[in-house]
Amino acid sequence: MRPLFYIHQSSCISPQSSFEPVDIDQLFEPADNKLMAREPSYDGIPPGILRRMGKAVRIGVGAALPIIKGPAEINGIIIGTANGGMEDCIKFLNQIIQYEEGQLTPGNFVQSTPNGIAAQLGLISKNRSYNITHVHRGLSFENAAIDAAMQLADHQDNSYLLGAVDEISAYNYNIDWLGDWFKDENTGSGTLYNSGTKGSIAGEGAAMFLVNRQKENAAASIIAIKTLHTPDLNLVQQSLVNFLEQNLAEGERIDLLLSGENGDARIDPYYHACETLMGEGTTIARFKHLCGEFTTASAISCWLSCHILQQQRIPEHMLKRKGNPNALNRILVYNNYRGEQHGFMLLGRA
Repeated sequence: MRPLFYIHQSSCISPQSSFEPVDIDQLFEPADNKLMAREPSYDGIPPGILRRMGKAVRIGVGAALPIIKGPAEINGIIIGTANGGMEDCIKFLNQIIQYEEGQLTPGNFVQSTPNGIAAQLGLISKNRSYNITHVHRGLSFENAAIDAAMQLADHQDNSYLLGAVDEISAYNYNIDWLGDWFKDENTGSGTLYNSGTKGSIAGEGAAMFLVNRQKENAAASIIAIKTLHTPDLNLVQQSLVNFLEQNLAEGERIDLLLSGENGDARIDPYYHACETLMGEGTTIARFKHLCGEFTTASAISCWLSCHILQQQRIPEHMLKRKGNPNALNRILVYNNYRGEQHGFMLLGRA
């Protein structure tokens, strides 16, 4: 089966050492139940522009720079985010009150909308082509990837910058904490998955990819994507069965299930139900202790999958169950956002 598209470059800014140099064997612990992005020095962004950027824009542009400054021509920018720019939006609204609608800071206004990240990337790269932002809560990245696949189906010689960004904003964190989506007790990576309590740890990050339909020199491929909105566990399980039947050739199997399990006891049954569909030879690994829980965490899992497929090894701290694959050829990513939004991504070696 021909993949939807191939991934040629990938870049990630996350709470771990995922950006030049990459070292995901080393594990950084959360502080106050938050995993904050480890930001680089941003040498490629002029200081005058950098100091006016909000965090979401900063990490999004920083992760994309190695790709947009590369030799490949980019024919469009497709970004997924749920809360990108929210912190700047709140700052701007507070300024309206503080300065009584007087002289307000324009930077906060310009970057206060979710499409501010894609817009900044378009301005910096002088790219006047297709530029869009998908805002679909926990399926923002999956919908951005589906959009990229649709664009490439119509324009097979094009290349696109595909990515996702979200930050921990004080506004959203407080609302989600009051909604019991983050843990009350202090939780580290070692206790996250066995806590047996509701909530997870907050996270943030940005992952960017150069995608096209050219197989030569590709790092990985995305074979298929499926999204689902339902709280029905049985429907999720059956949807996964159908997804695998449709997209795996006879004799093929899943070598690695990369699970979005996040330590929330209310969501665990969905992940456990999908794990039961995997054969004994399938390795099961988890990634939320690396990046925390946020709406576009699946973009981080996609970056991790590319890294694992290239390196042909999985860090020990990610393993939940070790299978016996001869090689890592097919990775299934399953991510669940709050028990209502489900995304399946099937990745493979190029």
